[in-house]
Amino acid sequence: MKNWLSNPSNKTSSGQKSGLCVTLFLHLPLAPGLFTNTSSQNEHGKFHFLFLFQLELKNVFLRAGDQLKVKGLVLHDAERFQIDLGCDPDNLAMHFNPRFHDDTDGTVLVCNSKIAGCWGDEKRELHNPLQRGTDVKIVFKLTGDMFEVELPDGQEVQFPNREGMDVFSYIKITGDFKLTSFKIC
Repeated sequence: MKNWLSNPSNKTSSGQKSGLCVTLFLHLPLAPGLFTNTSSQNEHGKFHFLFLFQLELKNVFLRAGDQLKVKGLVLHDAERFQIDLGCDPDNLAMHFNPRFHDDTDGTVLVCNSKIAGCWGDEKRELHNPLQRGTDVKIVFKLTGDMFEVELPDGQEVQFPNREGMDVFSYIKITGDFKLTSFKIC
């Protein structure tokens, strides 16, 4: 497995806390029987690969007035992906989670927050213009008391900043999504 990790302890050689920390996982060959209904080799002798993508940024500085622009490809067999903004994995002001095969609503956008490891009430948007196998651009606008998420079709989803976080130092993008561009402005 290829794993690029920038300074996992998040400290410099002198023990001082460093700046941005990035974690990126790219791919892992499948082992026979590792996942249900998969094998490591097809009938032509070619190996299958499970592409795992995860971008995790720590010590970022986002605040009201900033925008996060994310471009990428929704995988052709996508079930879901997520984009999280907050202070750390247990304190998320915004959990943006497009789902393409939700048991309740089919294709749906789910937004939520997580405080001290506990999820809040989901906000479910049945309007989901994201399609499997397409390139998309998603823009997160941080307005202070609200997140405005601009979708590829120009529609906007709004989600409240429930805990009133004013600085976001943690970003995570993971799931069935191939990131091609990431910009904070």
